[in-house]
This record gives sequence, C-alpha cells and structure tokens, in this order.
Amino acid sequence: MTSEIVIIGGGVIGLAIAIELKLRGTNVTVLCGDFQAAATHAAAGMLAPDAENITNGAMRSLCRRSRALYPDWTRKLEELTSLNTGYRPCGILAPVFEEAGGQGAGGRGENLSPSSPAYWLNKEAIHQYQPGLGDEVVGGWWYPEDAQVDNKALAHVLRTAAESVGVELKDGITVEGFLQQQGQVVGVQTNAGIIRAAHYVLASGAWSNELLPLPVVPRKGQMLSVRIPEFAPDLRLKRVLFGQNIYIVPRCDRLIIGATSEDVGFTPNNTPDGIQKLLQAAIRLYPQLKHYPIQEFWWGFRPATPDELPILGTSHCQNLTFATGHYRNGILLTPVTAALIADLILEQKPDPLLADFHYSRFQSQPSTSTPMLTHSANFSNGHHTAISPLPIQDSPLIIAGKTFQSRLMTGTGKYRSIEEMQQSVVASDCQIVTVAVRRVQTKAPGHEGLAEALDWTKIWMLPNTAGCQTAEEAIRVARLGREMAKLLGQEDNNFVKLEVIPDLKYLLPDPIGTLQAAEQLVKEGFAVLPYINADPMLAKRLEEVGCATVMPLASPIGSGQGLKTTANIQIIIENAGIPVVVDAGIGSPSEAAQAMELGADVLLINSAIALSPNPAAMARAMNLATVAGRLAYLAGRMPIKDYASPSSPLTGTITS
Repeated sequence: MTSEIVIIGGGVIGLAIAIELKLRGTNVTVLCGDFQAAATHAAAGMLAPDAENITNGAMRSLCRRSRALYPDWTRKLEELTSLNTGYRPCGILAPVFEEAGGQGAGGRGENLSPSSPAYWLNKEAIHQYQPGLGDEVVGGWWYPEDAQVDNKALAHVLRTAAESVGVELKDGITVEGFLQQQGQVVGVQTNAGIIRAAHYVLASGAWSNELLPLPVVPRKGQMLSVRIPEFAPDLRLKRVLFGQNIYIVPRCDRLIIGATSEDVGFTPNNTPDGIQKLLQAAIRLYPQLKHYPIQEFWWGFRPATPDELPILGTSHCQNLTFATGHYRNGILLTPVTAALIADLILEQKPDPLLADFHYSRFQSQPSTSTPMLTHSANFSNGHHTAISPLPIQDSPLIIAGKTFQSRLMTGTGKYRSIEEMQQSVVASDCQIVTVAVRRVQTKAPGHEGLAEALDWTKIWMLPNTAGCQTAEEAIRVARLGREMAKLLGQEDNNFVKLEVIPDLKYLLPDPIGTLQAAEQLVKEGFAVLPYINADPMLAKRLEEVGCATVMPLASPIGSGQGLKTTANIQIIIENAGIPVVVDAGIGSPSEAAQAMELGADVLLINSAIALSPNPAAMARAMNLATVAGRLAYLAGRMPIKDYASPSSPLTGTITS
C-alpha cells in the first residue's frame, strides 16, 4: 500500500494533523494502534497555559497561540461533523491554601500582563465567586482567558471529521519499525506488512521511543468522574478548579477529577492508591463531592520528555516529521501542532517557534541537519576561524530535490580579476555560483578561463541566460548551459537561472517572455529559477507551471539601491510553496540581513561583492549577514511597542 503521507498514531494529534493535511489537498493515511490507551484519556480537556503557570517562554507562546486557535478550529470541526466538541471559554479558577503562602502562592506570582491577564481574589471574593470551596482556601487566581474542551468528545469529533474528509484510518495497526535508506524513510514495517508513503509523521505519543531513540516515556495518568446529584443547586460547581496536584472540571452532569502522574511504564489499570490520592485532594478543595456517586475510573499514558516540552519538526530523515512528547498539554496544543506540521511538510517553511522543540536539543552533539547555522566563520586578518554552533534549528534548503547548506548564492561577473572572483567565492562559503552561458561560450573579457577557475566538484553551477531578450533566445541558451554543465562534470545538473531582459536601460525582466520560456523549459526537464520583478501574481503563476524557485528583484540589477520592493517580496514569501531567492539590488550586508529577516530562503549577490574595494572581505560579510538574517527570522523579533519598557525589572530595587 502506498499513500502520499502516512501518520503513525491515531490520537488527537495524529488525527488533527491528518485533517489539516487532507483539507489542503493531500492524501493521508493514519495508522491507529490502541486508541483507548492514548494520552487523550488521561486528560480533562483544560486549555490552561496561564493556570498551568508555564515558565518556558517558547512553550508559553506555543500554548497561548494554540488556545487562540481553539474557537475557530472547533467551529470548523463542528461544521464538518454536526457534533459538539464541548469547547467552552469558561476561564479557570486556581484556589490557594493557607500554607501555600496566600497571594502569589504556588510560585505563580503577580501577573497583570495585558497579553494574559490574571486576577487575585481574596478569601471573601473567591468564596463568593464559587460557593462550596473548602474552608482552607484563602484566595486564588482567576485566569479569564483559559478555557476547556470535552477531550473525549473532541477525540470522537476528530475521528468523525477525518472519516468525513476522506482520511484513510487503518485500525489495529502496530508499527514495528521504520525502513530507512540513505537518509530517507522508504516504508514502515507493520503487523499488516510494509506500508509506504512519500512522507511520514511520527505522532505515536508515549510509544514513540519504541520506534526511534527519542527520550519520550509514558507517564500514567489515572482519573475518575463523579455524578452531580440534583440536590444543593446553590453549591453546584460552576468553574474549573485548578488546585495543587489536582483539578476538578465540571461537565453538564458530572465532575472530572484528575490526574495522577506516575512513572510506571506501561503498567495498565487504576489502583486504589492512585484513586485515593485524587479523592483526598479533590475533597479538600471542594468538600461536598464526597457525597457524590462515583461514575467511572480510567487511565491513559502521557508522552513525557526530560524537559516536559514536545518534540516537533524535522528529523534525521528528510521525509519524516516529529509531532510527539506533548505530555500534559496534548489537548491544548492539538490545533497549533496540526497547523505548524502541515505548514512544515507542505510549504517547507518552518515556523520560528519550532526551533525550540527540535529533537536535537537532547543530543550531545549539534544536529547535522542545520549546517547553514553552524559552519559560518569569523573573518580576521584574512583567516577563517570556526565559531561555536548556534542553539537553533533550521530545515535544509532544498531546490529541485537537491539539498544545500549555504543560503547565499554568488555570481562571477564584474570582478577585476579571476583571482578576486576565486577568493570571493571561497570567502562567501556559497555552494551555488551563477555563470552567464553566453559570456563563457564567447570567452568575453573577464570570463576567459572561468570554466577552469572554480572547483565544480564542490560548487553547483547555475547557468544563467543573461543577455537574452526573448523567450526563444533564453530557451536556446538554457540548453547550451545544460550541456556546459555536463562538460564540466555535472552530468545531472538541469538548473537554469532564467533571465529574459529586453530593456537595456533599466534591465527589468519581461514577465510575459519569462513565463513563456519557463513553461517550455519545465516541459524539457529543467529546474527553472526565474528572475522576475517582485510581482506576486507572476510568482504564483511561475510556481504553478513548475518552476523550482522564484527570484524577485529587490531593486534594479547592479544598482545597489537595496530593498525597494519589500512589500511585494513579503507577499511572495507568504504565498510561495517553493524557495524564494531575493536577487539583484542588494548593496550592503545590512540589506542582505534585512532580506533574510523577511523570510527569504536564499540571496543571490554579485555586484555588491565584485565591485567592493575588497571583494573577499565583502563576500565574508555577506555570508555572515545572510546567516544573521536567517537566524533572526527563525528566532523572531521582539514586539514593537508605542511606549518605553525598562530593560531592568522594577521589582527588588533599593528604596530610601
């Protein structure tokens, strides 16, 4: 059996990813094992990044982003299925006991951030707001933006939605291992035979490390529910209570009480000790539930990592993506995980937040999947010295199926000598160098011996059709360029930088001729990298006809004017499913960094290097700027505010 994408794991994470991928036009198969033991069942459906007091900044951002997605996401699921997910924007109340220290108890501290408000209620206020709390409750925090969803209803809705949109669900499938060859997964071995796909997603929760050496272990969570009787309506629990090692979640006819967190492997079943601890803590928080009839017990296995953060994003194999290790926040993180993983797989553009959840954080050595951010060097006295790897992950740059480490391309024109060009290419650490086919073919001044000047076993040639004024000329020169690459030993090189430029004053590309030539060259098997005006509609059309990248100009060729088309380039980047190469007009490293900060995948820089008084030094500067800009894009900039905000905290200062 072969599918476009296979997802290993049929819990809420796997199902949500499958639905998102299917709705974007992909064929998806989900391999489901033991659904009843999934972490979904060790949850109460709280959407509580604030009440949980998550201190890790990236995790807090991820959780809050996911909580913000919940209203629209659940509405979409309910429209697909005509079923109710039980989503309620109810807020969460976190009572505090006297021995915990009153206001700020439990290490929560005062939090009046407008982005996530929390309000302290004193003893009188909290007992008035929620009658029936235990006498030991001396106050508590109210988190109005937290919410809840019925986790079991959500799981049912997701499964129904997956079926309704055409996801293939294969139940009772045990995945026994990945078949891997040369950095690719070529199939999964299962109890039903080998299942193959173009791409795979590991979303098997606590069972993930049975397939790969990931530090994900099961944490058993026991839970129970009690039925709400008809009496004492005035004391009926109206709020989610998030207490110390206990939570109580009201549903229409019952209270959900949970949950233990036990390091006992995959030991099944409820235990008297686990249930007793839950009941004791719950009764202390909300005493009258001791009179409520017990309705049900259950358990499940949460997938925990050493730092209690999920593992999301790329893996050691190019066609395998991780979405596991969500521990206590699987239900909360389901919608954002589905969106981020779908974006990563289908658009190959990782969200900057994913870098903090990459699997390589658990490895003693830096990941080899991010050489672009680890191979850069200092330029001092003309010598390169390595700098330490940077603590952020990036997906590889892939153009027409070929993987590159550097995100800087350079050219060979305008240098004062072949020697300066050679030194600059080395200093730039680039892997792709563009060459004007016509100038090499005619041995134009400055291009004599160019074919022999560079080591084409280490550098990928990008033949370009510079000088062509019509589509017909460009097609003919592209064919010559492919033959030139073969003569230099690159037998499989089908790349061409397509330039159709009839305008000799401003050197602006012809959009109609470019599109016509691109369509023909794609049909002939070329990987076409078209140079274009920053026209979002043309960029999308070129992508649709099969181009390998789009290369919008920042400003006219050789002008050094910098980024004059920023708004349009941003639109192209946002809508592109192929790499975007910012080409032409960049004059300084600061402009190169700015282009990368926009989210460009690659830069092509020639004139700014070649025309510098010291081309090799400028080539190194452009390399560092490209790396810095990419790193800044992945890290994410601080928010812009209309008012000042002190860098130093105002608490703990010395006062007279």
